[in-house]
Amino acid sequence: MEFHHVSVLLNEVIEGLNIKENGIYVDGTLGGAGHSLEIVKRLKDGKLIGIDQDLDALEKASKVLEPYQEKINLIHSNYENIQQVLDDINIPKVDGILLDLGVSSYQLDENTRGFSYNKDAPLDMRMDSTSEFSAWDVVNKYPKEELEGIIFKYGEERWAKRIAEFIVNEREIKPINSTLELVSVIKKAIPKKARMEGHHPAKKTFQAIRIEVNRELEVLECSIENMVNLLNSGGRLVIITFHSLEDRIVKDKYKELYKDCICPPDLPQCICDKKREIEIITRKPIVPSIDEIESNPRSRSAKLRIAEKL
Repeated sequence: MEFHHVSVLLNEVIEGLNIKENGIYVDGTLGGAGHSLEIVKRLKDGKLIGIDQDLDALEKASKVLEPYQEKINLIHSNYENIQQVLDDINIPKVDGILLDLGVSSYQLDENTRGFSYNKDAPLDMRMDSTSEFSAWDVVNKYPKEELEGIIFKYGEERWAKRIAEFIVNEREIKPINSTLELVSVIKKAIPKKARMEGHHPAKKTFQAIRIEVNRELEVLECSIENMVNLLNSGGRLVIITFHSLEDRIVKDKYKELYKDCICPPDLPQCICDKKREIEIITRKPIVPSIDEIESNPRSRSAKLRIAEKL
């Protein structure tokens, strides 16, 4: 299947990165290289490092960016390894880092990847196909309490307990091997009236399992401070999120890095030596325009937050 992914908030990202023609920039979630292409077009003596854990994305990106080969370095990795990636190519600091989080249109639409609850596929959901751990392991091996926990926490699903119970009961009869088998179990678990409310009944559970498989929130939370440390003074960290859990992590981390002091308020003087590390450029997140949402409905939940290294 052709790799197709519409870059969300493209103009806003490019403006937010404040690109210098001789700067070094990292796209930590390269995808189809839509954002990266616009970045590299603006570089004269600069460099773009593209990171992605999806081998299909890297293959597509290498074709898209082929005219700019002398300015790019594409690497198969997870952005949580950005320090090691930069060390390996002898780059100590960069001028901008972009993360466009979540699942790509290609990953949702590709029948074999197992991200979509509308297509029959093996229970996979791995962004990195070289990983041995997949959605099948979560669904068929996790204890009931752990399943309930991730579905409730990562999916914000109020029927998490029933869904976990039904999954465990079903897998005692036979393993749940495909996406539509899982969808069938979820539909049985959710009362009919609740199934008729708004979104697809399997949406939240699929989101939760995907996040667990790819450690998405864990990786994001442990990476933001590291990425800020890798920025030159005036460098920008630009992050697009697609659901409230991701956005909350970014917002809270930015606030933490913005603080000058974290001592208890009752102390007479500061003893923590904490110094403000960033300026928050976006006090409120940037969201897609009505026109963008109409042309790309998957952009609807996107939020863009920007920080600048002091």
